[in-house]
Amino acid sequence: MLILAIDTALEACAAAVLDTEAGKLLVQEQLLMKRGHAEALMPMIARVMRAADLAFTALDRVAVTVGPGSFTGLRVGISAARGLALAAKRPTVGLTTLSAYAAAIVGQSKSAPVISAIDARHDHVYFQIVAGDGSQLVRPKVASIDEAIAASQFGAPHLVGNAANILAQRWPKQGPQPLAVDAQPAPDIGWVAWLGAAADPDTNPARPFYLRAPDAKPAAQKPLAAQAATS
Repeated sequence: MLILAIDTALEACAAAVLDTEAGKLLVQEQLLMKRGHAEALMPMIARVMRAADLAFTALDRVAVTVGPGSFTGLRVGISAARGLALAAKRPTVGLTTLSAYAAAIVGQSKSAPVISAIDARHDHVYFQIVAGDGSQLVRPKVASIDEAIAASQFGAPHLVGNAANILAQRWPKQGPQPLAVDAQPAPDIGWVAWLGAAADPDTNPARPFYLRAPDAKPAAQKPLAAQAATS
């Protein structure tokens, strides 16, 4: 199976092509950035596909991170994935950034839980907790940092994600201490690709996974009568 993986959810723009039969990534590229995903993504995808020497119609599916993350970044990645898949007549599959973060850690220790955490600002994080075997302990949610830290009840964890350092700095001195802290600005695009190969497109749609509404909202429109009265 040939998978094109795309990630623009957080502070990186990344693309990769995975060949599951060969058991390896054919090519991958990542640029760390806070803004500019829209301008960087399509040229990056073109370079990756050219380096893999593949036509888009040769792909079996397109995988993309769907959040939590930047609202603008998510729209860029998901729109690109949908558009390319539609043109190539291939399915898309959406993977959460939290699961992509955890995928690199799951299996390293059967007993240690993995806490994936993304900075949600305002003293909150998006987080989920999985056991060492990948089974879910706490579903993805947005919560205060203190609530995320209460996950110490599951034992000494492995912290991963762009908010891993935030949790580590606030972690209580009493009780189980984090085994490791992987403060990655974005998930590994290779794991996005592998998760995309394993996921079912019918149950993992490529649509935004926000967990909360945007901070910025469009200004409310005045009623037409009020507009006319002030014009």
